[in-house]
Amino acid sequence: MDPTRDQLEQLSSMLASAFADRSPAIRTDDGLLVEARTIEALGRLVDAQRVAVAGEIAERSRAELGDARLSARRGCRSAVELLERVTDASAAECRRRLALGTATRERVALNGAPLPAPFPAVAAALADGAVGLDAAAVVVRELERAQAVADPAAMATAERCLVAEAIGAGEGSPLRCTADELRVQARAWSTFLDQDGPEPRDGARDVSGVGDARAMRRRGFRLGRARDGLVPVTGDLMPEVAARLRRLFDAYASPRAGAGFQTAAERAAAAATGEQRTPDQQRHDVLAAAIDSAARSGEHPSIGGASPTVLVSVRQSDLESGRGVAHADGVEAPIALRAARHMICTGGTQAVVLDDAGRIMSLGSPERCFTPHQRRAITVRDGGCVIPGCSVPASWCEIHHVVPDAVGGPTHPDNGVLLCWFHHRSIDTSGWGIRMIRGVPHVRPPAWLDPGGGWRPSTKSPTRFADRREGRERSPAA
Repeated sequence: MDPTRDQLEQLSSMLASAFADRSPAIRTDDGLLVEARTIEALGRLVDAQRVAVAGEIAERSRAELGDARLSARRGCRSAVELLERVTDASAAECRRRLALGTATRERVALNGAPLPAPFPAVAAALADGAVGLDAAAVVVRELERAQAVADPAAMATAERCLVAEAIGAGEGSPLRCTADELRVQARAWSTFLDQDGPEPRDGARDVSGVGDARAMRRRGFRLGRARDGLVPVTGDLMPEVAARLRRLFDAYASPRAGAGFQTAAERAAAAATGEQRTPDQQRHDVLAAAIDSAARSGEHPSIGGASPTVLVSVRQSDLESGRGVAHADGVEAPIALRAARHMICTGGTQAVVLDDAGRIMSLGSPERCFTPHQRRAITVRDGGCVIPGCSVPASWCEIHHVVPDAVGGPTHPDNGVLLCWFHHRSIDTSGWGIRMIRGVPHVRPPAWLDPGGGWRPSTKSPTRFADRREGRERSPAA
């Protein structure tokens, strides 16, 4: 028998009995606040053990241990996954516990001598139940930013001061700091400890005052958890990367002036098109087009021998009824059926038939997509997104089946036109009409833009613009 396990089970049983039938609704105001404070103090003791256990799991799951690491022996890819499965906590919470456990765990030198934890003051306060996970994580996270370049003595002073503020023992601070208040102070300490970053290796002065090495350490790009149908993005870009991205947005987010021959209606359409999306929305759509273009380029790592491809699963009955959702591989939030149809139009489909138990009964061949040769031909004909006023170039466009593949539309240049990501995504709802007349794309503006407007041939091809100027082009009758 494991005595520690027995003691914890007894403690759990005692707590469950103590909390049974003790509704907070019957407390007085003062009694309610006292109970909240007492339970929080008890929770901090539990948190300390959570962190200590997580730190040991992280130590036994170090990557350098290879197949002998604890996580691998339990069939998990990482310590995060192992802790998730054992605790049922979220991945974000498990990462926080593992990071904090590593930062507050005593270490062993190569010669076997014990070493203090990277953050000993935080470790001691945690173990005593004086600070909780939120406050401890704030101190560790903010000070770690400067740890590589800060003076060790100054770092230790900052840690002690922040812990003192957290427990209400700081100078002029009779009350405990909340985690949010502590975050402000910790960031101020981090800035003080690493004002200019490390000195350049050659001893020359870093005239930028920013510290390139520090910026390289802090660079990053993060995708958050989906909420309200959107995935938040955060991060920090190197200045030169931000400059290139900003120039990319400037180049394509606004309609270009003088992009060849345009009729008065097309110029009106261009002006209206540029006003329909906010600048933030335009930047999003430019980024979406850039990502699609990069995936098609063939210059990036492949997955299973193919270009990086997002798998979208959707039931055939939902597509036919127009009710339901689809699911994209790697994203928790469901995607709309309209988005699924957009991706099917661009990337093709493959039918998978399952029986009631979930067994794969048949696997169809992937539906044929437009070939690179067909794409080149369509690019020569269209020159870019066929919607008047749109400045997205051909290399960033997707090919839209004018007659959907699902209803028998062929994958042939006579049935494919270039559309940018935004116009392809919104073609069913924007009011723009597209049809092919003897292999030539014709576009009809929305009624709000050109009431009673008819079908007009549309292209961004410079050679066809030259033909128009010389009067050689003859549009077929609608």
